[in-house]
Amino acid sequence: MCNCLMREMEIKAARGDISWFENDLPDTLYFGGGTPTVYSVSEIEKLAKKAMRLFFNKFPDEWTVEANPDDITEKYLAQLAETGVNRLSIGIQSFIDRDLQIMRRRHSAIDGIKAVENAKKAGFKNISIDLIYGFQGMSLFDWEYNLDRAISLDIQHISAYHLSIESKTLLGKMAAKGKFAPVDENLSAMQYEMLENKLLESGYIHYEISNFAMPDFFSRHNSAYWTKKPYIGIGPSAHSYNGKNLRMSNIANNIEYIDSIGKGIIPENTEILSEIDLYNESVMTGLRTVEGVDISQISDRFRKFFEEKAGKYLLSGALAAENGKYKIPSKYFLISDSIITDFIMVDN
Repeated sequence: MCNCLMREMEIKAARGDISWFENDLPDTLYFGGGTPTVYSVSEIEKLAKKAMRLFFNKFPDEWTVEANPDDITEKYLAQLAETGVNRLSIGIQSFIDRDLQIMRRRHSAIDGIKAVENAKKAGFKNISIDLIYGFQGMSLFDWEYNLDRAISLDIQHISAYHLSIESKTLLGKMAAKGKFAPVDENLSAMQYEMLENKLLESGYIHYEISNFAMPDFFSRHNSAYWTKKPYIGIGPSAHSYNGKNLRMSNIANNIEYIDSIGKGIIPENTEILSEIDLYNESVMTGLRTVEGVDISQISDRFRKFFEEKAGKYLLSGALAAENGKYKIPSKYFLISDSIITDFIMVDN
């Protein structure tokens, strides 16, 4: 697979995908999409060097690697730090073993804590962890314990996601059999309120619906997605965007991907975004962040529609406007999906 990823980079470079960036070349590199730490450090470094040679004009300002706690030993982390990786995103999910077992995670709560401690020991000064709430059986006390444990680790970034049950996942199949159910909405709301209050009190900034960071530690890579900057994705299921109206997505099947790349063909689907698509994406991404939606960036065709929708939310306080930017106050982030959906325009 490593060779296929390198070959895809070569193909994309040869066809000129880097031209999407014009004079503003990429400044972030992200190894994610699951468990990149199943690769050896030398393989990660090999892939990074190839990417930097083809697509960068300097060492990336932010180089992130996602990791599962059970994949990263002290030795692995020390070697990873030597490559120049300067941001680590660790999939902790929970500091309670019971919940980790339900989620079918291989690591324990202790493994998660040790992973963060070992990352610090290796010299990482920009560490993010993922947590999940809205989990069946997770009491308010349990969630408070998770948050207190995360805060005590003194890390720079926390992503907290409400558990979603997808039909094709293990939890989705359990739910279909009546063995698992969504948490009570009132409890979800209380957990969310506790999440925001505790992290804000601890100095974190709530800069995106699911993301909190200490000042100067916002994820630059993810922020580029939300501000519609171009990006190039490599590998199965990877997505790419030219910053304008072209989006591409690779097939998910590993075997088909390897076979196609072996023939010198990228197995991708191409989508040309319409004006309505671009409007909808601007609203969906903008309203997720503290930056909000800049009304001056919405074309005349959709501005009246947006302002009419915004009216009732401005009156209720679920939307705020300042200097031409419309934002969802963070206390309403929990119901942001329903708010954002109301702004979506359907192409008839």
